[in-house]
Formats: sequence, C-alpha cells, structure tokens
Amino acid sequence: MTQGKVRAAGNGQALVPPAPPSYEEATAGVSAPCYNDVEMLTEFTWDDRNIRRVFIRKVYAILMIQLLVTLAIVALFTFCDPVKEYIQRNPGWYWASYVVFFVTYLTLSCCSAPRRQFPWNLILLAVFVSRNVYNSASFLNSFYNTKSVVMCLGITAAVCLLVTVFSFQTKFDVTSCQGVLFVFCMVMFISGLVLAVVLPFQYVPWLDATYAALGAILFTMFLAFDTQLLMGNKRYTMSPEEYVFATLNIYLDIIYIFSFFLQIFGTERD
Repeated sequence: MTQGKVRAAGNGQALVPPAPPSYEEATAGVSAPCYNDVEMLTEFTWDDRNIRRVFIRKVYAILMIQLLVTLAIVALFTFCDPVKEYIQRNPGWYWASYVVFFVTYLTLSCCSAPRRQFPWNLILLAVFVSRNVYNSASFLNSFYNTKSVVMCLGITAAVCLLVTVFSFQTKFDVTSCQGVLFVFCMVMFISGLVLAVVLPFQYVPWLDATYAALGAILFTMFLAFDTQLLMGNKRYTMSPEEYVFATLNIYLDIIYIFSFFLQIFGTERD
C-alpha cells in the first residue's frame, strides 16, 4: 500500500482525496435531517415528565382563570339586584347565549384546528366561558336564594377537590370505564326525555331530586375520568396539544356538578 503511494508520487501523480457527497446524496432516504422517527419518539414521548408537568400546569392555570371569572360573574348576578332584575325581564339574552354556547362548543369539540391554533383557541374558549356562565350559572342564580347558591358553591368546591386528589392518588384506572359512563349517559338522557314530558303535567319533587342526584354522580365520575386523562400513566391519555380541550372538559364537569347540586339543595327566591 505504501509502495503504491510512493510509486504514484514518483510518477508525478498527485494524491486526490475523494470528493465529499452532496447534500442530496447525504440526505437521500433520510426522513428528517436531525432525528429519525425512533429518535423523535424517544425525545418527545408523552411519558416525558417535563412535558406532562407543563401540560398539567397549563390546563389548571387556564381552569383557575375560568373559575375565577365564573365566580365573579356569579357573584354579580347573585348580589346585584339591578342585574338580576334586568336578566329576569329580558329572557331573550338567555336564548341568544344558548346559540353562542352551542356554536363555540361544537367548534372546540369537533374541529381540532381551531382549538390547537393560538390565539384563536383561547379566544373561542373565552367566548364559550362567558356565554356558558351567563346561560347556566348566572341566569339560574337569579332565581335561587343567595344562601343556597353559596352553600352549593362550597359543596361543589369540596367535591371537586376530593375527586381531583383521588384521581391523582388512586391506582384505579377510571379511563378504562368508558363503557360504564356511556351506559350511564344513555340512561340519564332517556330519563331526562321522560321527565321533560311528565313533570310539566305534574311536578314530582322527589323524582326531580333523584334525577339531579344521579346527574351529580355522573359528572363527578366524568371529572375523575377527565382528570386522569391528563396524567399520562393510565390506559387512555390526552395529547399535550389538547390543553384547551382538556380545560373545556374539566370546566364543564364542574359547572354541571354545581348545577345539579343547585337543583338538589337550592331554594327558590321569594
């Protein structure tokens, strides 16, 4: 080998190193310039604790802002008599809020692009919260006694705190109980249709209270289900990109729990 090099040099032929490959040749057949598919999954897997912590903090930060805004508006509609009287005299705003509520809810639930695109996802979420507070909590509070509203707020806060702690600490996988929740939802839906036909003819207090109690239990189970979807170590998990959708689900669980408690324990305003 050395002798061949010497002879080539002696014959006047310069040693030329091979040319480096072009960019196209070097990257031919490679899916990504920095990482291949396996490395991407290893670097950015959902099991990464840092990603999971950031995701959970973001969800609960947005949720706390939503709940504080909800509490402020509920207090306004509960303690401000002019606002209560205005709402009671103008029910048209209630039905208009329902239209906005359903449009924004369907957009956030069924369209993945708007709920993942910043800042439109947060704008839609803010519109949804403002309309939902108006037509579900604040409007109903105008017809209930202030003490019963405050009591239901306290019960809801205690229940939600206990369910959240339970969901993070327990080894039981609530996300694997989708079938049970689906059957429960169907039972509540059919029962609601029957009550909508029966109660206008003859109001039965214990039947209405029973339905409200079952509804509170159902959405308490949904709160545990949606909370465990954030954790990432159960059978089903939620993508970190779906922080708006996760916040929306937990927020609605809390609102419905409060509404059902208000239906059970609330007393009508004189």
